[in-house]
Amino acid sequence: MDRTAFLIGFSIMSLASLAIYATGERRPPARHHVLLHSSVPFIAATAYLAMAFGFGTLLQDGAAVYLARYADWSVTTPILLSGLVLLAFHERGRTGEIGGFLVAIIVLDVLMIVAGLVSALSPSASGKWVWYLWSCAAFAGVLYLLWVPLLAMAREHSTALGRAYLKNLSFLTVIWFLYPIVFLVGPEGLRMVSDPTSVWVILVLDVVAKVVYAFYAAANLHTALRAPDGSGRRRA
Repeated sequence: MDRTAFLIGFSIMSLASLAIYATGERRPPARHHVLLHSSVPFIAATAYLAMAFGFGTLLQDGAAVYLARYADWSVTTPILLSGLVLLAFHERGRTGEIGGFLVAIIVLDVLMIVAGLVSALSPSASGKWVWYLWSCAAFAGVLYLLWVPLLAMAREHSTALGRAYLKNLSFLTVIWFLYPIVFLVGPEGLRMVSDPTSVWVILVLDVVAKVVYAFYAAANLHTALRAPDGSGRRRA
């Protein structure tokens, strides 16, 4: 266990949560995005603090499995996905339609994370890879919803909002693709890299996905709402 990395993660995430909220937009229609994105690193900070003290750390065939990390992802990734869904609809659409997409994408996302945890804890090689592939299948379902129906809805709303959604989605997709790769080569998978190395790599990915992305997404939304064809023009 690399306690230094976990304490650094806790420090970065806790300070970032305050910074995102302090610099964010206080008025609709961007306010709820600020609330969502500021909560993400706060939750991550809690997980990193737990890992720093060894809470929820299990050993499976000599490899450390950090339950707090999976608990973090099972909450923070649905929040990030909710932000994308809300951006795609942007204050339009029926409540049932928005809720349907939110439920479907969050269920797939949580199943992806749970399947990844089962894979990490699986005592047999065959079970490990079956659950890993099932996790990837759920991830593919998440990507389909984001890149096909939701992207089409975002573009129908306005060119500016569609562009902001596409930028945010592309950013998250690239970062999220790296997580299963790290899992695959890390101690929970093929063990091609050590536990300390994977901890530091995931820390960097977490900072990019939860902190850098928050500021990037806020800038894209700000630009879109002030564009000539943006639906937030009248609130600028």
